[in-house]
Amino acid sequence: MFDMRPVVYVIGLLVAVLGATMLVPMLVDLFFGRPDWSVFLQSAVISIVVGSAMAIATANGVGQGLTLQQTFLLTTLVWVALPAFGALPFMFGEIQARPVDAIFEAMSGLTTTGSTVLSGLDTMPEGLLVWRSMLQWFGGIGIIVVAMVFLPELRVGGMQIFRSEAFDTMGKVLPRAAEIAGRITWIYLALTLAAVLAYLVVGMSPFDAINHALTTMSTGGFSTHDTSFGFYQGAPEYVASVFMILASLPFVRYIQVVAGTAKPIFRDPQIRAYLGVILAVTLTMTFYRLVANGDHLEHGFREGVFNVTSIISGTGYASVDYQLWGTFPVVAFFFLGLIGGCAGSTACSVKIFRYQLLIAAIRARIQQIFAPHGVFTPRYDGRPISEAILSSVMAFFVMFVVSLGILAVLLSMTGLDMVTSLSGAATAIANIGPGLGDTIGPSGNFGSLNDTAKWLLTFAMLVGRLELLSVYVLFTLRFWRG
Repeated sequence: MFDMRPVVYVIGLLVAVLGATMLVPMLVDLFFGRPDWSVFLQSAVISIVVGSAMAIATANGVGQGLTLQQTFLLTTLVWVALPAFGALPFMFGEIQARPVDAIFEAMSGLTTTGSTVLSGLDTMPEGLLVWRSMLQWFGGIGIIVVAMVFLPELRVGGMQIFRSEAFDTMGKVLPRAAEIAGRITWIYLALTLAAVLAYLVVGMSPFDAINHALTTMSTGGFSTHDTSFGFYQGAPEYVASVFMILASLPFVRYIQVVAGTAKPIFRDPQIRAYLGVILAVTLTMTFYRLVANGDHLEHGFREGVFNVTSIISGTGYASVDYQLWGTFPVVAFFFLGLIGGCAGSTACSVKIFRYQLLIAAIRARIQQIFAPHGVFTPRYDGRPISEAILSSVMAFFVMFVVSLGILAVLLSMTGLDMVTSLSGAATAIANIGPGLGDTIGPSGNFGSLNDTAKWLLTFAMLVGRLELLSVYVLFTLRFWRG
């Protein structure tokens, strides 16, 4: 019989911890004299009591480690339970959000998607703004642990190629996760504090600097202003670009740097390819802005590097409505968002390494065609790529495209136009943030969408953040029989 106790135990602990963190925005509201402080206190009590009760009731079922089934289930249910409790302040607070909107916002936060149904951010209670930013920060560090510990263990989407770098976790997932999370937390915190200081230096207010540092390092993209980074154009865009790139690099490399060896960060093929794509697209976009839009060099480069980095990393900040630049940038940004950052980072989408593996496989196949009797083995970082990894990557690509198509069709059936449906599906599954079109584009939000579309997008954000297959496997009979 399937033992749910270890899964419920861990989820209960995390819900209780999430509830305890609600005391931070409570103190923020008290500091600013906002009556919403009581809302966070109520939400904290509910979360702590329920989470503690879950953990206490199932503590007797905790063993040495998790089975494969339990690990799959835990990985998904954590991202279901935490948004449910994280949504409480949105429902109880000043904005009185409906459950669908509150859960959409919390899911968007914890999956670091950055899509929002809220408007009037400039006058919203400070505690609620801090809570949105905290949700993204928690989601950022959470997905790093998942990408470094759980997904390589579950052999999802080719992530097992990083298993040796993410430590040997077989048979002892929880203890190893705690050890890795501890190292990551200090690095993540240090980079976040550095982002706060950098934002302060370039003129942000302390409140905005803290919030934007949290959502930059998580590549989440929530802002404290309706105009997002349009409120802070200039030097802050350069600062954001730097830290979005840092957040998109593999955190295992930072662990190695702290341990005293910096060579891997310069030799990592993911990092080289990722930075190369950003540079190439930024220069192309800058040239386009100069020629087609008559922009001047510094402004064109700044808007280019900021928006290119924001989209490819999945952060989703917007400094301008780039849809006004012309058709080419819109199409380029759509496909750029489907690339993504590095594995083991806070970035989202397909991830750059999968394209590298795909290209390596195609290259080997082409060589085989021209030399039928030769033996050509696809390689990544000098190592041969096994058939199991290639099959896993191919399965991921197929499921990504199929999921994108099905979601776009389902969204169109709710009454949305083609652009909104397709870009909404892409931005949810790839966890990018803004879509395209007048409704959900860089200058709009998701608040006006119908409830069915919001629930579909909420599920898509969850599926996309957990690499598709780790969620889909829960809907198979074999999983529950095994």
